[in-house]
Formats: sequence, C-alpha cells, structure tokens
Amino acid sequence: MHEYDLILFLALGFAIALVFGYTTQRLRLSPILGYLIAGIVVGPFSPGLSVDGELATQLAEVGVILLMFGVGLHFHLQDLLAVKWIAIPGAVGQSVIATALVTLVAHFMGWDWSAGLIMGISVAVASTVVLIRVLSDNNVIDTSQGHIAVGWLIVEDIFTVLVLVLLPALGNIFSGQDTSVGAESDLKSVFITLVLALGKIAVLGGVVLWGGGKLIPWLLTQIARTRSRELFTLAVLAFALLIASVSAFVFG
Repeated sequence: MHEYDLILFLALGFAIALVFGYTTQRLRLSPILGYLIAGIVVGPFSPGLSVDGELATQLAEVGVILLMFGVGLHFHLQDLLAVKWIAIPGAVGQSVIATALVTLVAHFMGWDWSAGLIMGISVAVASTVVLIRVLSDNNVIDTSQGHIAVGWLIVEDIFTVLVLVLLPALGNIFSGQDTSVGAESDLKSVFITLVLALGKIAVLGGVVLWGGGKLIPWLLTQIARTRSRELFTLAVLAFALLIASVSAFVFG
C-alpha cells in the first residue's frame, strides 16, 4: 500500500488556502490573512479538521525559507545602513518596551515573572514574513518607508536570535537557584553563550554578505544564460533551501 499523506495534505492545504485567500482578496485585504486563517482552521487546536502537525511544520519552514530568500534579493546592506538610526534604536526600543509591558500585565494576571517574560518576548516581535508580504502587495517595499520597515524587522530578527540563544541559560537563573556559586555560574554561562552567539552571527553575516553579493549573483547569471526558465527556477529553489539548511546545521 502506498502512503498518500503528503499529496492529500498539499491538496487539502492548497484548496482551503485558496478559499480563504480569495475571500480576503475580495474584501480588499492581503491574501496572507486568508492563509493564516486557513492554517488556524486545519490546525491541531481547532475543532473538526486536523492535519499532520509535524508535516505542516516542515512545509511551513520551506515556505518561510523561500519568502525570506526573496526578501534577501530585494533588500541590501546599504538599505539597512541608510535607515540604521531609525531601525536599530526603534526596533530594540520597541522590543524592550513591549516585552516589559506584557511581562507586567502577565504578572498582574497571576503569571510568574519568567513565564511573563517569555510571553512578552513573543508578543514584542513582529512577523517579518507577514509584513514583507503586505509591503509587497501594496508595492511599497522599495520605498523609503518600506526600507525602514524591513530594516526594523531585520534588527528585530537579529535581536530575537540572541534572545532565543540565551533562553536556556536564562532559564537556569529563573529556576530559583539560591546559592551564590550557582548564580555566578549561570551569569558566566549567559556571557559565554552571548559571546558565542554574536561570533556565529558575525561569521554567518560575513559569509552571507560575500556570497549574496558575489557568488550567488554570478551563479544565477551563468544559469540565466542558458535561457531555461525551468533551470533558473530550480536554481533559486536549490540555493534557498541549501543556504538555509547549511546555515541551520553549521551555525545552529
């Protein structure tokens, strides 16, 4: 017997996404809103229809990889540097203030400080994928406002990576260890983790900037000279997935 889980999943997912995407488009809203609603409808926490959560997660990762690869093609380091005095303090300030406010609200609702902090961090970060798509749909991604928004989001993403890397070490501090030796060890662990994370980000950034500015355009140019649209599409898919996979495995 053959298993058709993937085929049925894609057929069902595309059909439901089409229905809700068309509906939101007719309402003059971004289709991505419809796609998000479709995801909720078939999600494991909604009554009725449910799909393979593990398979859905992996396919969602592929979608995010392809969309972020497209963002990289549109956005350049010079664009970020041009808006750095707005994007960097704005993104960091917004993340800190939103995290603090949500943490306080959660604490007053009876949550402990560590749980409130995690919730605050989650709420403070805007979705790069969603906003990029909305900017593209409205043809403002290449405007000065679009550059500021994308730069802001990229800074938020880097800030989020650091937070995610530090969470395990911070978890030990919030676990309630009372000894000064244990607290000192935890702080040392946080410092080492932060230094390693910054080092990885710096190395990865250098590799991506060099590859994105030199190697990838050259390879795409060579493939484009074949005048085969099929090969070019395949190359974009291969580059996007390979770069994301290697980055994840090598840099964590």
